[in-house]
Amino acid sequence: MVTSTDTGLDGSPYQQYLYAYPHKTSYRALRPRPLLADVWRAEARDALFLYVHLPFCEMRCGFCNLFTRANAPQEQVTAYLRQLRRQAERVADALGDDAGYARVAFGGGTPTYLTADELTDLFDIVTGTSGARLPGVPLGVETSPATATPERLAVLAAHGVHRVSIGVQSFLDVEARAAGRPQRRAEVETALGAIRAAAVPVLNIDLIYGIDGQTAATWQESLDAALAWRPEELYLYPLYVRPLTGLGRRAHGRADWDTHRLALYEQAVQVLGAAGYRQESMRQFRRADVPAPDGPDYCCQDDGMVGLGCGARSYTTALHYSFDYAVSVSQVRLVLDDYLARPADDFRHAEFGFALDGAEQRRRWLLKSLLRAEGVDAAAYTARFGRPPGEDFPELGHLVARGWASADGLRLTPAGLARSDAVGPWLTSARVQQAMTGYVPR
Repeated sequence: MVTSTDTGLDGSPYQQYLYAYPHKTSYRALRPRPLLADVWRAEARDALFLYVHLPFCEMRCGFCNLFTRANAPQEQVTAYLRQLRRQAERVADALGDDAGYARVAFGGGTPTYLTADELTDLFDIVTGTSGARLPGVPLGVETSPATATPERLAVLAAHGVHRVSIGVQSFLDVEARAAGRPQRRAEVETALGAIRAAAVPVLNIDLIYGIDGQTAATWQESLDAALAWRPEELYLYPLYVRPLTGLGRRAHGRADWDTHRLALYEQAVQVLGAAGYRQESMRQFRRADVPAPDGPDYCCQDDGMVGLGCGARSYTTALHYSFDYAVSVSQVRLVLDDYLARPADDFRHAEFGFALDGAEQRRRWLLKSLLRAEGVDAAAYTARFGRPPGEDFPELGHLVARGWASADGLRLTPAGLARSDAVGPWLTSARVQQAMTGYVPR
Protein backbone atom coordinates (compact mmCIF):
# COMPACT_ATOMS: atom_id res chain seq x y z
CA MET A 1 0.00 0.00 0.00
CA VAL A 2 1.23 3.51 -0.78
CA THR A 3 1.75 5.54 2.36
CA SER A 4 2.93 9.00 3.36
CA THR A 5 3.56 10.61 6.70
CA ASP A 6 0.87 12.83 8.16
CA THR A 7 3.13 15.83 8.71
CA GLY A 8 3.31 19.27 7.23
CA LEU A 9 -0.36 20.10 6.89
CA ASP A 10 -0.29 22.29 9.99
CA GLY A 11 2.68 24.30 8.76
CA SER A 12 2.93 27.04 6.18
CA PRO A 13 0.57 26.83 3.20
CA TYR A 14 3.61 27.85 1.12
CA GLN A 15 6.10 25.00 1.42
CA GLN A 16 6.91 24.05 -2.16
CA TYR A 17 5.47 24.46 -5.64
CA LEU A 18 5.10 20.89 -6.91
CA TYR A 19 5.70 21.87 -10.53
CA ALA A 20 6.66 18.30 -11.32
CA TYR A 21 6.91 15.03 -9.42
CA PRO A 22 9.43 13.93 -8.43
CA HIS A 23 11.26 17.20 -7.92
CA LYS A 24 14.45 17.67 -9.94
CA THR A 25 16.53 17.86 -6.75
CA SER A 26 15.79 14.14 -6.29
CA TYR A 27 17.57 13.29 -9.56
CA ARG A 28 20.98 11.64 -9.37
CA ALA A 29 23.66 10.66 -11.87
CA LEU A 30 22.61 7.54 -13.80
CA ARG A 31 25.37 4.96 -13.83
CA PRO A 32 25.70 3.33 -16.23
CA ARG A 33 24.08 5.92 -18.47
CA PRO A 34 21.14 4.29 -20.26
CA LEU A 35 20.76 4.67 -24.01
CA LEU A 36 17.77 6.80 -24.98
CA ALA A 37 16.85 4.18 -27.58
CA ASP A 38 16.41 1.69 -24.72
CA VAL A 39 14.64 4.20 -22.46
CA TRP A 40 12.02 4.99 -25.12
CA ARG A 41 11.71 1.57 -26.81
CA ALA A 42 8.55 0.44 -24.97
CA GLU A 43 6.93 3.90 -24.79
CA ALA A 44 4.07 5.20 -26.91
CA ARG A 45 5.68 7.81 -29.18
CA ASP A 46 2.91 8.97 -31.48
CA ALA A 47 1.69 11.94 -29.37
CA LEU A 48 4.69 13.26 -27.45
CA PHE A 49 5.20 16.63 -25.79
CA LEU A 50 8.33 18.48 -26.92
CA TYR A 51 9.89 20.97 -24.51
CA VAL A 52 12.82 23.11 -25.66
CA HIS A 53 14.85 24.96 -23.03
CA LEU A 54 16.61 28.26 -23.79
CA PRO A 55 18.70 29.18 -20.73
CA PHE A 56 19.12 32.90 -21.45
CA CYS A 57 17.53 36.06 -20.04
CA GLU A 58 18.21 39.77 -20.26
CA MET A 59 18.34 39.87 -16.43
CA ARG A 60 18.14 37.53 -13.46
CA CYS A 61 15.02 38.30 -11.40
CA GLY A 62 15.44 38.34 -7.63
CA PHE A 63 12.96 35.49 -7.09
CA CYS A 64 14.21 33.28 -9.94
CA ASN A 65 15.60 29.81 -9.23
CA LEU A 66 15.39 28.62 -12.83
CA PHE A 67 18.36 27.35 -14.79
CA THR A 68 19.22 30.47 -16.75
CA ARG A 69 22.05 32.90 -17.50
CA ALA A 70 21.64 36.66 -17.84
CA ASN A 71 23.26 38.57 -20.70
CA ALA A 72 25.14 35.65 -22.18
CA PRO A 73 27.76 36.57 -24.79
CA GLN A 74 26.57 36.25 -28.36
CA GLU A 75 29.05 33.49 -29.16
CA GLN A 76 27.57 31.34 -26.40
CA VAL A 77 24.04 31.75 -27.73
CA THR A 78 25.27 30.77 -31.20
CA ALA A 79 27.10 27.76 -29.78
CA TYR A 80 24.01 26.76 -27.82
CA LEU A 81 21.79 26.65 -30.92
CA ARG A 82 24.43 24.64 -32.74
CA GLN A 83 24.64 22.14 -29.86
CA LEU A 84 20.86 22.03 -29.56
CA ARG A 85 20.68 20.88 -33.18
CA ARG A 86 23.21 18.11 -32.47
CA GLN A 87 21.18 16.97 -29.49
CA ALA A 88 17.94 17.04 -31.51
CA GLU A 89 19.55 14.85 -34.16
CA ARG A 90 20.61 12.19 -31.64
CA VAL A 91 17.27 12.27 -29.82
CA ALA A 92 15.40 11.90 -33.12
CA ASP A 93 17.55 8.87 -33.95
CA ALA A 94 16.76 7.32 -30.56
CA LEU A 95 13.02 7.89 -30.85
CA GLY A 96 12.74 6.50 -34.38
CA ASP A 97 10.75 7.46 -37.42
CA ASP A 98 7.38 6.71 -35.81
CA ALA A 99 7.72 9.50 -33.21
CA GLY A 100 5.27 12.39 -33.41
CA TYR A 101 4.55 15.48 -31.34
CA ALA A 102 1.08 16.57 -30.19
CA ARG A 103 2.24 19.66 -28.30
CA VAL A 104 5.34 21.86 -28.14
CA ALA A 105 6.59 24.43 -25.62
CA PHE A 106 9.59 26.75 -25.51
CA GLY A 107 10.68 27.80 -22.03
CA GLY A 108 13.70 28.93 -20.15
CA GLY A 109 15.03 31.31 -19.38
CA THR A 110 13.37 33.53 -21.93
CA PRO A 111 13.11 32.00 -25.42
CA THR A 112 12.52 35.42 -26.94
CA TYR A 113 15.94 36.48 -25.70
CA LEU A 114 16.90 35.08 -29.10
CA THR A 115 16.80 37.48 -32.02
CA ALA A 116 14.23 37.01 -34.79
CA ASP A 117 16.84 35.28 -36.96
CA GLU A 118 17.86 32.99 -34.08
CA LEU A 119 14.24 32.13 -33.43
CA THR A 120 13.94 31.17 -37.09
CA ASP A 121 16.93 28.85 -36.63
CA LEU A 122 15.27 27.40 -33.53
CA PHE A 123 12.11 26.61 -35.46
CA ASP A 124 14.20 24.94 -38.16
CA ILE A 125 15.66 22.63 -35.49
CA VAL A 126 12.23 21.81 -34.06
CA THR A 127 10.57 21.17 -37.41
CA GLY A 128 13.39 20.00 -39.65
CA THR A 129 15.33 17.91 -37.14
CA SER A 130 12.81 16.92 -34.44
CA GLY A 131 9.94 16.67 -36.90
CA ALA A 132 7.31 18.70 -35.04
CA ARG A 133 4.46 19.88 -37.30
CA LEU A 134 4.51 23.66 -36.99
CA PRO A 135 2.10 25.19 -37.64
CA GLY A 136 -0.19 22.29 -36.86
CA VAL A 137 0.05 21.47 -33.17
CA PRO A 138 -0.36 23.73 -30.11
CA LEU A 139 2.81 25.64 -29.32
CA GLY A 140 3.40 27.78 -26.25
CA VAL A 141 6.29 30.23 -25.79
CA GLU A 142 7.42 32.22 -22.75
CA THR A 143 8.46 35.85 -23.14
CA SER A 144 9.25 38.97 -21.14
CA PRO A 145 8.35 42.66 -21.42
CA ALA A 146 11.79 43.54 -22.77
CA THR A 147 11.85 40.83 -25.46
CA ALA A 148 8.25 40.68 -26.73
CA THR A 149 9.10 42.80 -29.75
CA PRO A 150 7.10 42.92 -33.00
CA GLU A 151 9.86 41.30 -35.08
CA ARG A 152 10.22 38.37 -32.69
CA LEU A 153 6.47 37.95 -32.35
CA ALA A 154 6.14 37.91 -36.14
CA VAL A 155 8.40 34.85 -36.25
CA LEU A 156 6.32 33.16 -33.54
CA ALA A 157 3.06 33.93 -35.33
CA ALA A 158 4.40 32.65 -38.65
CA HIS A 159 5.06 29.28 -37.04
CA GLY A 160 1.61 28.98 -35.48
CA VAL A 161 2.32 29.86 -31.86
CA HIS A 162 -1.02 29.54 -30.08
CA ARG A 163 -0.02 30.72 -26.59
CA VAL A 164 2.38 33.39 -25.37
CA SER A 165 3.05 33.68 -21.64
CA ILE A 166 4.55 36.91 -20.39
CA GLY A 167 6.04 37.34 -16.93
CA VAL A 168 4.79 40.74 -15.80
CA GLN A 169 4.78 39.91 -12.04
CA SER A 170 3.54 43.40 -11.08
CA PHE A 171 2.26 46.38 -13.03
CA LEU A 172 3.64 48.68 -10.32
CA ASP A 173 7.25 49.67 -10.95
CA VAL A 174 8.08 49.88 -7.24
CA GLU A 175 6.83 46.34 -6.63
CA ALA A 176 8.67 44.97 -9.63
CA ARG A 177 11.87 46.46 -8.25
CA ALA A 178 11.13 45.00 -4.80
CA ALA A 179 10.89 41.56 -6.42
CA GLY A 180 14.26 42.07 -8.06
CA ARG A 181 12.82 42.76 -11.51
CA PRO A 182 13.44 46.38 -12.50
CA GLN A 183 11.03 47.31 -15.29
CA ARG A 184 8.73 50.14 -16.29
CA ARG A 185 5.01 49.78 -16.74
CA ALA A 186 5.19 51.56 -20.10
CA GLU A 187 7.44 48.77 -21.36
CA VAL A 188 5.02 46.15 -20.06
CA GLU A 189 2.02 47.77 -21.76
CA THR A 190 3.96 48.10 -25.04
CA ALA A 191 4.83 44.40 -24.94
CA LEU A 192 1.23 43.39 -24.25
CA GLY A 193 0.08 45.56 -27.14
CA ALA A 194 2.59 43.87 -29.44
CA ILE A 195 1.36 40.40 -28.40
CA ARG A 196 -2.23 41.36 -29.07
CA ALA A 197 -1.24 42.90 -32.42
CA ALA A 198 0.42 39.60 -33.39
CA ALA A 199 -2.99 37.91 -32.98
CA VAL A 200 -1.69 35.04 -30.86
CA PRO A 201 -4.84 33.13 -29.79
CA VAL A 202 -3.95 32.79 -26.10
CA LEU A 203 -2.26 35.44 -23.98
CA ASN A 204 -1.21 34.43 -20.48
CA ILE A 205 -0.06 36.98 -17.92
CA ASP A 206 1.98 35.91 -14.88
CA LEU A 207 1.58 37.91 -11.67
CA ILE A 208 3.20 37.50 -8.24
CA TYR A 209 1.64 38.20 -4.85
CA GLY A 210 3.41 38.58 -1.53
CA ILE A 211 5.99 41.14 -2.69
CA ASP A 212 7.45 43.42 -0.03
CA GLY A 213 5.23 46.48 0.31
CA GLN A 214 2.37 44.97 -1.66
CA THR A 215 -1.08 45.66 -0.21
CA ALA A 216 -4.60 44.60 -1.10
CA ALA A 217 -4.98 47.92 -2.92
CA THR A 218 -1.80 47.60 -4.98
CA TRP A 219 -2.56 43.94 -5.73
CA GLN A 220 -5.95 45.09 -7.00
CA GLU A 221 -4.17 47.59 -9.27
CA SER A 222 -2.15 44.81 -10.87
CA LEU A 223 -5.18 42.57 -11.24
CA ASP A 224 -7.18 45.39 -12.83
CA ALA A 225 -4.33 46.26 -15.17
CA ALA A 226 -4.01 42.65 -16.29
CA LEU A 227 -7.78 42.23 -16.74
CA ALA A 228 -7.85 45.33 -18.94
CA TRP A 229 -6.11 43.19 -21.58
CA ARG A 230 -8.73 40.41 -21.21
CA PRO A 231 -6.05 37.70 -21.23
CA GLU A 232 -7.24 34.23 -22.02
CA GLU A 233 -5.25 32.96 -19.05
CA LEU A 234 -3.67 34.28 -15.88
CA TYR A 235 -1.16 32.54 -13.64
CA LEU A 236 -0.85 33.89 -10.10
CA TYR A 237 2.26 32.87 -8.15
CA PRO A 238 2.93 33.35 -4.45
CA LEU A 239 6.36 34.85 -3.94
CA TYR A 240 8.90 32.34 -2.68
CA VAL A 241 12.29 33.29 -1.26
CA ARG A 242 14.57 30.44 -2.33
CA PRO A 243 18.22 29.69 -1.58
CA LEU A 244 20.83 31.11 -3.98
CA THR A 245 18.41 33.60 -5.54
CA GLY A 246 18.70 37.37 -5.24
CA LEU A 247 15.88 37.57 -2.69
CA GLY A 248 17.17 34.47 -0.93
CA ARG A 249 20.35 36.28 0.02
CA ARG A 250 18.49 38.68 2.28
CA ALA A 251 15.93 38.10 5.01
CA HIS A 252 12.31 38.73 4.18
CA GLY A 253 11.43 39.88 7.68
CA ARG A 254 7.62 39.52 7.76
CA ALA A 255 6.17 37.44 10.55
CA ASP A 256 2.70 37.48 8.97
CA TRP A 257 3.83 36.68 5.42
CA ASP A 258 1.79 33.47 5.13
CA THR A 259 -1.39 35.19 6.28
CA HIS A 260 -0.74 38.08 3.92
CA ARG A 261 -0.14 35.86 0.88
CA LEU A 262 -3.22 33.78 1.62
CA ALA A 263 -5.37 36.92 1.90
CA LEU A 264 -4.06 38.22 -1.44
CA TYR A 265 -4.73 34.83 -3.05
CA GLU A 266 -8.31 34.79 -1.77
CA GLN A 267 -8.78 38.34 -3.01
CA ALA A 268 -7.63 37.32 -6.49
CA VAL A 269 -9.92 34.27 -6.57
CA GLN A 270 -12.89 36.54 -5.89
CA VAL A 271 -11.81 39.23 -8.35
CA LEU A 272 -11.10 36.82 -11.20
CA GLY A 273 -14.25 34.81 -10.57
CA ALA A 274 -16.31 37.98 -10.79
CA ALA A 275 -14.48 38.91 -14.00
CA GLY A 276 -15.49 35.63 -15.66
CA TYR A 277 -12.43 33.45 -15.07
CA ARG A 278 -12.56 29.77 -14.18
CA GLN A 279 -9.99 28.48 -11.70
CA GLU A 280 -8.05 25.48 -13.02
CA SER A 281 -5.52 25.13 -10.20
CA MET A 282 -4.09 27.16 -7.37
CA ARG A 283 -2.16 29.17 -9.97
CA GLN A 284 -4.03 28.91 -13.27
CA PHE A 285 -7.15 30.83 -14.22
CA ARG A 286 -8.78 30.62 -17.67
CA ARG A 287 -11.36 33.00 -19.07
CA ALA A 288 -14.65 31.13 -19.02
CA ASP A 289 -15.62 32.05 -22.58
CA VAL A 290 -12.39 30.61 -23.99
CA PRO A 291 -12.91 27.13 -25.46
CA ALA A 292 -11.13 24.29 -23.70
CA PRO A 293 -7.80 23.37 -25.29
CA ASP A 294 -7.77 20.91 -28.16
CA GLY A 295 -6.52 18.02 -26.06
CA PRO A 296 -5.15 18.17 -22.52
CA ASP A 297 -3.47 21.20 -21.02
CA TYR A 298 0.28 21.08 -21.35
CA CYS A 299 1.53 19.30 -18.24
CA CYS A 300 5.24 19.06 -17.53
CA GLN A 301 4.90 15.71 -15.79
CA ASP A 302 2.90 13.69 -18.26
CA ASP A 303 4.39 10.56 -19.74
CA GLY A 304 5.88 11.08 -23.16
CA MET A 305 7.72 14.35 -22.69
CA VAL A 306 10.92 14.93 -24.67
CA GLY A 307 13.22 17.69 -23.46
CA LEU A 308 15.89 19.42 -25.55
CA GLY A 309 18.44 21.78 -24.03
CA CYS A 310 20.66 21.67 -20.98
CA GLY A 311 17.90 22.51 -18.49
CA ALA A 312 15.09 20.42 -19.99
CA ARG A 313 13.57 17.38 -18.35
CA SER A 314 12.21 14.33 -20.16
CA TYR A 315 9.56 11.93 -18.87
CA THR A 316 8.83 8.32 -19.69
CA THR A 317 6.60 6.05 -17.65
CA ALA A 318 9.44 4.73 -15.50
CA LEU A 319 12.25 7.27 -15.85
CA HIS A 320 12.50 11.03 -15.54
CA TYR A 321 15.85 12.38 -16.74
CA SER A 322 17.75 15.56 -17.55
CA PHE A 323 21.19 17.11 -17.38
CA ASP A 324 22.65 18.42 -14.13
CA TYR A 325 20.85 21.18 -12.23
CA ALA A 326 22.08 24.38 -10.61
CA VAL A 327 20.77 27.79 -9.52
CA SER A 328 23.73 29.97 -8.54
CA VAL A 329 25.30 32.05 -11.31
CA SER A 330 28.67 30.34 -11.19
CA GLN A 331 27.26 26.80 -11.14
CA VAL A 332 24.79 27.50 -13.95
CA ARG A 333 27.71 28.64 -16.10
CA LEU A 334 29.62 25.44 -15.31
CA VAL A 335 26.68 23.23 -16.29
CA LEU A 336 26.10 25.28 -19.44
CA ASP A 337 29.77 25.07 -20.38
CA ASP A 338 29.68 21.32 -19.85
CA TYR A 339 26.62 21.00 -22.12
CA LEU A 340 28.31 23.00 -24.85
CA ALA A 341 31.49 20.92 -24.65
CA ARG A 342 29.77 17.55 -24.98
CA PRO A 343 30.56 15.34 -27.96
CA ALA A 344 27.41 14.78 -29.98
CA ASP A 345 27.13 11.09 -29.11
CA ASP A 346 26.75 11.95 -25.42
CA PHE A 347 23.22 13.01 -26.33
CA ARG A 348 22.32 9.39 -27.05
CA HIS A 349 22.31 8.78 -23.28
CA ALA A 350 20.33 9.91 -20.23
CA GLU A 351 22.58 11.65 -17.70
CA PHE A 352 20.74 12.40 -14.45
CA GLY A 353 17.37 11.05 -13.42
CA PHE A 354 14.95 9.28 -11.13
CA ALA A 355 13.50 5.82 -11.77
CA LEU A 356 9.83 5.54 -10.84
CA ASP A 357 8.63 2.18 -9.54
CA GLY A 358 4.95 1.29 -9.53
CA ALA A 359 4.26 3.09 -6.26
CA GLU A 360 5.90 6.32 -7.48
CA GLN A 361 3.99 6.13 -10.77
CA ARG A 362 0.70 5.92 -8.87
CA ARG A 363 1.71 8.77 -6.59
CA ARG A 364 2.72 10.99 -9.50
CA TRP A 365 -0.57 10.34 -11.29
CA LEU A 366 -2.56 11.12 -8.16
CA LEU A 367 -0.63 14.31 -7.38
CA LYS A 368 -0.78 15.80 -10.85
CA SER A 369 -4.55 15.21 -10.82
CA LEU A 370 -5.38 16.15 -7.22
CA LEU A 371 -3.70 19.55 -7.50
CA ARG A 372 -5.95 20.47 -10.43
CA ALA A 373 -9.38 21.94 -9.73
CA GLU A 374 -11.20 19.04 -11.40
CA GLY A 375 -9.49 16.54 -9.11
CA VAL A 376 -8.78 12.84 -9.59
CA ASP A 377 -10.70 10.79 -12.15
CA ALA A 378 -11.21 7.64 -10.08
CA ALA A 379 -12.28 5.52 -13.05
CA ALA A 380 -9.22 6.52 -15.07
CA TYR A 381 -6.94 5.83 -12.11
CA THR A 382 -8.49 2.41 -11.55
CA ALA A 383 -8.26 1.54 -15.25
CA ARG A 384 -4.57 2.42 -15.24
CA PHE A 385 -3.47 0.93 -11.93
CA GLY A 386 -5.99 -1.81 -11.21
CA ARG A 387 -7.59 -0.52 -8.02
CA PRO A 388 -9.28 2.66 -6.73
CA PRO A 389 -7.09 5.55 -5.59
CA GLY A 390 -8.60 5.46 -2.10
CA GLU A 391 -7.06 2.02 -1.54
CA ASP A 392 -3.60 3.27 -2.46
CA PHE A 393 -3.91 6.56 -0.60
CA PRO A 394 -6.07 6.17 2.54
CA GLU A 395 -4.30 9.22 3.98
CA LEU A 396 -6.50 11.38 1.74
CA GLY A 397 -9.01 11.06 4.57
CA HIS A 398 -6.93 13.58 6.52
CA LEU A 399 -7.72 16.18 3.85
CA VAL A 400 -11.41 15.34 4.08
CA ALA A 401 -11.35 15.75 7.87
CA ARG A 402 -9.83 19.21 7.51
CA GLY A 403 -12.40 20.28 4.94
CA TRP A 404 -9.71 20.46 2.29
CA ALA A 405 -11.10 17.71 0.05
CA SER A 406 -14.43 16.29 -1.07
CA ALA A 407 -15.96 13.35 0.79
CA ASP A 408 -14.02 10.81 -1.29
CA GLY A 409 -10.78 12.78 -0.93
CA LEU A 410 -10.31 13.07 -4.69
CA ARG A 411 -11.08 16.73 -5.27
CA LEU A 412 -9.69 19.66 -3.30
CA THR A 413 -12.16 22.15 -1.87
CA PRO A 414 -11.41 25.87 -2.27
CA ALA A 415 -9.61 25.78 1.10
CA GLY A 416 -7.59 22.76 -0.01
CA LEU A 417 -6.76 24.25 -3.40
CA ALA A 418 -5.43 27.34 -1.63
CA ARG A 419 -3.06 25.03 0.26
CA SER A 420 -1.80 23.07 -2.75
CA ASP A 421 1.78 24.01 -1.86
CA ALA A 422 1.38 22.19 1.46
CA VAL A 423 -0.68 19.25 0.18
CA GLY A 424 1.84 18.43 -2.55
CA PRO A 425 4.87 18.16 -0.23
CA TRP A 426 2.77 16.25 2.31
CA LEU A 427 1.99 13.60 -0.28
CA THR A 428 5.57 13.36 -1.52
CA SER A 429 6.98 9.90 -0.83
CA ALA A 430 9.63 9.28 1.81
CA ARG A 431 11.99 8.08 -0.92
CA VAL A 432 11.71 11.33 -2.86
CA GLN A 433 11.89 13.44 0.31
CA GLN A 434 15.08 11.67 1.32
CA ALA A 435 16.65 12.27 -2.07
CA MET A 436 15.67 15.93 -2.02
CA THR A 437 17.08 16.34 1.49
CA GLY A 438 20.36 14.91 0.25
CA TYR A 439 20.65 17.46 -2.53
CA VAL A 440 23.16 20.24 -1.89
CA PRO A 441 21.96 23.55 -3.40
CA ARG A 442 24.53 25.06 -5.72
